Amino acid sequence: MEPTEWDSIMQLVSDGLAQDTATADKPSSRPSLVRSVSTTQVPTPPHSQLSTPKDEDQDQATVVSVSTTFFPGANLDALPTDLVVLSSDSVFFYVHAHKLLEASQNGFNAQIKGQRKLGPDDPAPIVSLPHDSSVVNVLLHTIYHHSASHYSPPPEAVITAVEALHTYGLPAATYLAPATPLFALVLASAPSAPIEFYALAAALDNYSLAVPISAHLLSYSLSGLTDELAQRIGPIYLKRLFFLHLGRVEALKRLLLPPPQPHAPSAACDFTEQKKLTRAWALASAYLAWDARCDLSTSAIESALRPLGHYLTCDQCRGLLDERIDHLVAKWSLVKVSISPLSLARG
Repeated sequence: MEPTEWDSIMQLVSDGLAQDTATADKPSSRPSLVRSVSTTQVPTPPHSQLSTPKDEDQDQATVVSVSTTFFPGANLDALPTDLVVLSSDSVFFYVHAHKLLEASQNGFNAQIKGQRKLGPDDPAPIVSLPHDSSVVNVLLHTIYHHSASHYSPPPEAVITAVEALHTYGLPAATYLAPATPLFALVLASAPSAPIEFYALAAALDNYSLAVPISAHLLSYSLSGLTDELAQRIGPIYLKRLFFLHLGRVEALKRLLLPPPQPHAPSAACDFTEQKKLTRAWALASAYLAWDARCDLSTSAIESALRPLGHYLTCDQCRGLLDERIDHLVAKWSLVKVSISPLSLARG
């Protein structure tokens, strides 16, 4: 095979990988995850105006923000609301004290001393929380066993709400179990900040969450792990994440190694002629293995290897090449894409 032919093969393989890399390395439009409470987050929409200026010249009107789910008269319980939860951005949530007390193991962080019957003119006591409305909204929906997904809370709000479960005495084993609304909300939010949610699941030692979330981390660069994240993830889950990445790369290299099977020599294509395909496969597969990524797509593999058939004049060789590529793609698609809960349980 002439040197120019080798250069052409390398160019074809490189072009196939470049297309996949461009897709994988495309900058995300998602802003970086900010763990602090946002003061600009829009409260549970929309606002309710509870007072209106009588004088048109009056400069200011009193506007009170009330949750559209937890408001006076909401059909959430047979009993009327008897407690008001106030978020840090001044949104009022009208709830039932007995609901919070039944859910909490510490009196809602000792902020609810007990139930008392309110008279017709008695104001409901107010409990102020140091979280913005998006976090409080998720917490209260969790207590009432309702989904907050239709509010599309930002990922930092979901993470903060899950971390606050312990603070308010809400057992994570109950409220973050599979099939619960909060579990579904975490899984739905995970693709927007997968490493942060994986760290959250690891900190809670929640296998059921960690396994599906880890599937979103195939394109994550492990070199970007900060010391804080590594510490939060912990040794066991960190080890399994590394093993997932390394295991997929090693599996890809093993799958790439065998060349296409030769066919019986013929007058048009003898053993010497068939060695051209073997050498071309070895070169192309080595190029792929050298830059192997655990998130390499099947389309990138095909784009890199299919063009090798352009250099073959034998129809049998082309058929064997296509068969080998189809087998490679099928095997690669079966390689596991998430950590294993069984191996995690064994450490």
